[in-house]
Amino acid sequence: MSERADSEALDRLLLARSVRRGDFVLASGKRSPYYVDARLSTMSAEGLVLVGRLGLQAIRAQGWRPRAIGGLTMGADPVAYAVAATSAGQPPIVEAFSVRKESKTHGTGRRIEGNFAAGDAVVIVEDVITSGGSARQAIEAVEAAGGRVLGVLAVVDREEGGRGALEAAGVPVVVLTTATRLGLK
Repeated sequence: MSERADSEALDRLLLARSVRRGDFVLASGKRSPYYVDARLSTMSAEGLVLVGRLGLQAIRAQGWRPRAIGGLTMGADPVAYAVAATSAGQPPIVEAFSVRKESKTHGTGRRIEGNFAAGDAVVIVEDVITSGGSARQAIEAVEAAGGRVLGVLAVVDREEGGRGALEAAGVPVVVLTTATRLGLK
């Protein structure tokens, strides 16, 4: 499929599986007449294929050459894993990792699990970006562990200031689709 066809297919999938209308309180504390649970799309077989292809294309179009991709579990996980799997057939390979909301209190006590090491250049994932809070938490954890953040990949930008806040802080953001493109604004 072409990138345009993939983008249109992702939009259709998100609208069919992930968008709900009603009255919702978001993680940011704001109220919204719609909610996007991107995991219902990104964890589907079709969504994994689309997000993997589109995500890898978006990262490479930015000129980013990450060693790994990941973000705050659980929303970022399927996106990071899909991009990593897609890269196996389109080297250079991009590994995947997950950032826990808090460090484990047992075992190794790590906050970042998977394929990440100090010094790595990484891309942070957000499934749905509203305020950018989840991306900021992941960025802080990665930087505290010695990683270097190249930018943020978001599946859906709700266009409520999160992207702008991250970019104002010097973190470039690339998105696969927006609330406007999905007809939500």
